[in-house]
Amino acid sequence: MKKLMKYGIGYLSLLILTLVILSSTILSTSFAQNADNRRVPSSEAEVKLSYAPVVHNAAPAVVNIYTKRVIKTRTSPFLNDPFFSQFFGGTSAPRERIERSLGSGVIVRKDGVIVTNYHVIDGADEITVSLADRREFEAEVILKDESADLAVLRITPRGAPLSVIEFSESDDVQVGDLVLAIGNPFGVGQSVTSGIISALARTQVGDDEYQFFIQTDAAVNPGNSGGALVGMDGKLVGINTSIYSRSGGSNGIGFAIPVRMVEFVLNAALTDGKIVRPWFGASGQAVSADIAESLGLDRPGGVLIDNVYPDSPAGRAGLEPGKVILSIDGEEIFDTQGLRYFIALGKVGGETTLKVLDGGKTRDLKVKLEVAPEDPPRNITVLKGDNIFENIQVGNLSPAFSNELGVNMFEKGVIILDIDRLSPVRRLNVLRPGDIFESIDGKEINSVEELQNVLNDSGTDVSFAVRRQGGVIECIARGRGSYSCR
Repeated sequence: MKKLMKYGIGYLSLLILTLVILSSTILSTSFAQNADNRRVPSSEAEVKLSYAPVVHNAAPAVVNIYTKRVIKTRTSPFLNDPFFSQFFGGTSAPRERIERSLGSGVIVRKDGVIVTNYHVIDGADEITVSLADRREFEAEVILKDESADLAVLRITPRGAPLSVIEFSESDDVQVGDLVLAIGNPFGVGQSVTSGIISALARTQVGDDEYQFFIQTDAAVNPGNSGGALVGMDGKLVGINTSIYSRSGGSNGIGFAIPVRMVEFVLNAALTDGKIVRPWFGASGQAVSADIAESLGLDRPGGVLIDNVYPDSPAGRAGLEPGKVILSIDGEEIFDTQGLRYFIALGKVGGETTLKVLDGGKTRDLKVKLEVAPEDPPRNITVLKGDNIFENIQVGNLSPAFSNELGVNMFEKGVIILDIDRLSPVRRLNVLRPGDIFESIDGKEINSVEELQNVLNDSGTDVSFAVRRQGGVIECIARGRGSYSCR
């Protein structure tokens, strides 16, 4: 038996040794094959592999945009006094200085239509477009959309035909895709940087109302704004709009407005010449981990509805507080910015389909898209009379007017739009634009007409309350010279 065990152990050792030698041979062969794949380019075509063909097709459609704005600065009123003017010279006439800025844009139509960022041309008195071939044209603004940070310009082309960029399909864009950012960083001239799409549907990264950005690590710097983010097929993926940086330079995190929003604004510019976005009529909050657990969801996602405007499209479709919107037309929703973005892309007169979680079950709701109503009419008025509210501009809030002003649609009443520099309130520094009248002398204010009637009956001393950023400020004014608030 011992002899048999001895021979058995010997055979086992021999078998293990054979397997080790065989494994080493296989691994050596594998490594050799991998080493064979690591070789120098064997043809001129392989040596010249680059992004050059993509740039060659796309870059001519990317333009530099130069703007000029005349800024008038006031000088001291004492300069009108002969006594002071002899010491300081000159007069108090406003002085002018020229403010210049630069950015980029993308030619999207052969007849000279260009898309850029709103902030590139905001406040400009003159806009000059410089093409890649150095031709220059004066541009006019067709449409500005501050909420999406987009603007559409037009030039009258002369000479050689203009190059244009085709739009990509938004569904074709995926994280990891190679992209090129083309623009005019720091005014040095047209430049190209490469990277990948780092993320999609980025929200809460800027001040725009419709935040739903493509994130890229292609270097985007000041001056790239309004330029093109293109894929490897040379088609437009997005319009570069901002960077995430503390120093002002590229840190590998840049953002672009998706081509889907660009198409929406462009179509509006070329048809009606104005932006008309649908009204939804409901608000909510993102479903957090705690909320998801309480609702029996396996993960956070969706928007929990907490308020529905009476007789709104959302209300008529059957949406109620407590229900959760999971998707819109098949697009998953993770926060209120995503909800706002996809509703904004809808067509007035059409409809959208919501997937809603209701009582632990999901069901579809059809929402008909319509324009926000202006009820009551805004009735913009400058207040007059011998009171501290003289020369204040006010208006009635409505869903339509609130949407224009960026005010919560559930706010009602009379909002302060502007305060003239000669108004007593301006000198007292007690009210500000955006405040909403709550009451005057204890009487609730619901309309401009009611406000005027109450002021006509009030005396020099008046008490009033206004709503500001979710709180209420109560004040008592004594004549035109003093006041106290709490």
